[in-house]
Amino acid sequence: METTSTGESFKIDNIAELLKKPYLNEVETAAITGRALSTLRNDRFLRRGLPYLRVGGRSIRYKLEDVLAFMEARRVAFDDAR
Repeated sequence: METTSTGESFKIDNIAELLKKPYLNEVETAAITGRALSTLRNDRFLRRGLPYLRVGGRSIRYKLEDVLAFMEARRVAFDDAR
């Protein structure tokens, strides 16, 4: 079990289930990307990183498609030819 910066505890049991959801909250996004929750929040404040949606007043959602595209864009590949 992990803890958010506000002291809330959370546990992500099944990443495969998250990959079926069209939108993810910040805790789920952090679990999939391996980025700290504080990093996601800081990136939003600095207007960089993953695109997000603000739902209602304070609820943040990330589109799964955007999260996966963000990760693929940072993929490091090595050329097999030497």
